[in-house]
Amino acid sequence: MDLPPETFEQLLDRAAAACGIEPGYWDIWGKHHATPAEVKRAILTAMGIPAGSPAELEAALAGRARREWERLLPPALVVSQSEPPAVPVNVSAEFLGERASATLRREDGGATALEANLWELQQTASFEMETRTFVRLLMPLPAGLPLGYHELELHIGSLAATTRYIVTPDHAWTHPHLGRGGRAAGISLTLYGIRSARNWGCGDFRDLTGVLDWVGRDLQAGFVGLNPLHAIHNRRPYNTSPYLPNCLFYQNFIYLDVEGMEDYAVCRRAQRLRYRSDICAEIESLREAPFVEYERVAALKLTFLKLLFAQFLREWRRLTPRAREFRSFVGAEGELLERFATYCALDEHLHKHNPQLWIWPEWPEEYRDPQSPGVDAFRKRHWRSVMFYQYLQWQIDVQLRRVQEYARGLRLGIGLYHDLALATDRFGSDLWAHRAFYVAGCRVGAPPDDFSPAGQDWGFPPPNSERHRENGYRLFVESIRRNCRHGGALRIDHVMRLFRLYWIPDELSAAQGAYVREQSQDYVRLLALESVRNRVMVVGEDLGTVEPEVRRALAGFGILSYRLFYFEQDEKGEFHRYEDYPSQALVSSTTHDLPTLAGFWTGADIEARRRAGVLDEAGFRKQLAARAVEKQKMLDLLFQEELMPAHLPRLAETYPELTGELHNAVVGFLALTPAQLLAINQEDLTKETEQQNLPGTTSQYPNWGRKMRFSVEQLHSDPQALAYTAMFRHWIAKTGRSNRGDL
Repeated sequence: MDLPPETFEQLLDRAAAACGIEPGYWDIWGKHHATPAEVKRAILTAMGIPAGSPAELEAALAGRARREWERLLPPALVVSQSEPPAVPVNVSAEFLGERASATLRREDGGATALEANLWELQQTASFEMETRTFVRLLMPLPAGLPLGYHELELHIGSLAATTRYIVTPDHAWTHPHLGRGGRAAGISLTLYGIRSARNWGCGDFRDLTGVLDWVGRDLQAGFVGLNPLHAIHNRRPYNTSPYLPNCLFYQNFIYLDVEGMEDYAVCRRAQRLRYRSDICAEIESLREAPFVEYERVAALKLTFLKLLFAQFLREWRRLTPRAREFRSFVGAEGELLERFATYCALDEHLHKHNPQLWIWPEWPEEYRDPQSPGVDAFRKRHWRSVMFYQYLQWQIDVQLRRVQEYARGLRLGIGLYHDLALATDRFGSDLWAHRAFYVAGCRVGAPPDDFSPAGQDWGFPPPNSERHRENGYRLFVESIRRNCRHGGALRIDHVMRLFRLYWIPDELSAAQGAYVREQSQDYVRLLALESVRNRVMVVGEDLGTVEPEVRRALAGFGILSYRLFYFEQDEKGEFHRYEDYPSQALVSSTTHDLPTLAGFWTGADIEARRRAGVLDEAGFRKQLAARAVEKQKMLDLLFQEELMPAHLPRLAETYPELTGELHNAVVGFLALTPAQLLAINQEDLTKETEQQNLPGTTSQYPNWGRKMRFSVEQLHSDPQALAYTAMFRHWIAKTGRSNRGDL
């Protein structure tokens, strides 16, 4: 019996399901939101699937099925090392009498020739398409394939195809000490915010070694957590967020220790300029500034870095050992670095000739496409400028590697704990260089919750997962690999991205979006592979609305959960006891987007939102009242856990600020949790009231510029800093988190 034709709504639902668009979601208040038809149509259109009429949708779905079944091999396969190796092969039924021949090229350079009779292979699926029948066969591969990125080339008669065959572990890397039940502790801080008597107004890699001395020798801790070091445009107030970078793959040159570079030691022009009176005055002014003056620091450092590059060019022409090291670095980085450096050179060149030209979509047409003849001509004509930006990344790599080696020398088992941002600036180099890997017509955000009742619009485009798969996930892997380098742990910002993202179609509000599923199994396995290869622990920032299966999947792969004191509450709003925290986790006091402990207690964050105009008077009073309730619950918990002296008052209102007893109790509570890793924010250790970032603001608040209360030198000498250090060191030792040598 013939089935009735599908309605437009049914076609739309089928297309949405095929493309990963979820039919709805549950908000934090337990209310279900169905995805409206207009949102499904808008997202499908952004994905390149016409959805204006039933005929368009039917044709698009048929074309999608045809492309899938006519493809001999999938573009990439991400498999488990513990499963029997095999590859699915699609063929038309008339080929079943053929013989297949294949070559498996391993990543290590070895190759194996394979042959198989198609009629003998297991059939796993079939598909009727017009007058033809397609079948899916399972072709076995040699057992014992090592972890890594291999390539399979297949020939069947006149047909040929290749696939990237990626063998992955079933578990991310875990440090042996932590895997045996050990625990560790560290300090999280912003590198740009480090103050010292010698830096140029912004924390640099030499300052970081000073912090490591303090953390390793004074605190007896095991790691230093850093903000994302990604390259940014260094322009306030819109281009300073390390979480909305110019580039995810490369780092910000303002972190370079200019005077520590080898070329500085032999560059007399730079040495003379350094001690010129106006330069000395500028450096002193930048050091004394309460916030990081990004534009001025960047301009000052670029002046010197260009002198050092000119000095290095003399070596480059003579092909000295350092010149060969640089060439090797550039060769290994390949097109990824070449495109980034070309973008930087173009951005500098065009802005110099037209100071009002700020973003690449406004560049002359010939420069908007990285593969255009105009860009190629520019690259050849301005090869020194392009090489200069390659040189900067080489020097960053050199200095960052030395910092991690220094940490290891201090016996910090983890050393540097890096952070990979979720977003990338839609007007930055990543979108210019790799546009096909992003979907135009939508933005990423979050649905409404109690933190943002209107939802959140993060303003950057979602990834094109199909394009990533077609590319063998190379770009995704590079984003992980490059941020693993020279560290012992990596935090994945908004780790739910590996499973689903909230898409907001252009012209619609943040409340009118929908969740779109990702290739989660592939992404998590690739993350585990890079973790094992780089011997880097992975922490997934799983705050907010997180489906239980997401946390279960991450836990199954040994990826640590990210637990914050403020958010660890039960369904009744009561704070969890310390023994109820999971062991496979990193526990922390707060994040850059949330109030510090001292700010939480005084309500400084609520007052800051009112001053910035993002909170009206009614909202201000409501949040203060809610905060009073939270403070009392927190205090009750600390007394219950016997971390507060019994003789002290038990009413939160009798504590107008974060007293020494409260401070000690909170740090002790976090240290006592079973969590493998404990990270105390530097601002929380030193009882600072202002947070690094106030969400929803730009010029209204000094985001991403606040410097540390104590300089590197004061950490070792100031009586108050020494008292904070002693308090934290006590808890590290008491809870067995000081096993640095075993890490």
